Amino acid sequence: MLRFAKDWFELEAKKSEIENEKLTAELRFLKAQVNPHFLFNTLNNLYYLAMINSPNTTEVIEKLSQMMRYMLYDSNHPKVSMTKEIEYMKNYISLEKLRLDNQIPITFDISGNPDEVQIVPLIFITFLENAFKHGVSNSMTDAYVNISIDINGQQCTYCVENSKLPPNLETTNEKSGIGLQNVNRRLELSYPNNYELIVNEDDKDYIVVLKLNLA
Repeated sequence: MLRFAKDWFELEAKKSEIENEKLTAELRFLKAQVNPHFLFNTLNNLYYLAMINSPNTTEVIEKLSQMMRYMLYDSNHPKVSMTKEIEYMKNYISLEKLRLDNQIPITFDISGNPDEVQIVPLIFITFLENAFKHGVSNSMTDAYVNISIDINGQQCTYCVENSKLPPNLETTNEKSGIGLQNVNRRLELSYPNNYELIVNEDDKDYIVVLKLNLA
């Protein structure tokens, strides 16, 4: 019986180790999917600015360089300072503002102390990308994007509110399904039973609220 119990515990430990390795590999794969998606969008923006000889082209290249440094080095860690994640998001928003010629009202409000908490890297960016991709256009008079991050101890509430493009302004049939599937799976793996994702939308507005327990 002792030998049987010993073998059983060893088998269970091995199964647990294999499962952890599989989950780690899946997380790496899901995070890797974020990078090409971001690069594709940003290079498209950069191409457009170069085509119109925009004086903002060099600034875009500088912002892109800062973001790539974060993606290649900092985001390889399991968790990063919330401050670094916010800086990455600010750079992304700056690129979008340049693309939109600063014609769209965009707010980014932060409450609490981001220096005191850590977060899984690149967990917020999909919602932000979708807000700009499917929500704003210079030809829309009522377009907007509002982003907020509220930190209270180890509790974090991330909210993205944006307008929605009318059907006649949608330039692609591609929806955000793949990106949202990705972030949902990453949340399940990184914050099991420690997150709540709420999505509300109507014909004109889209609201995402993500609540995380960062402990």
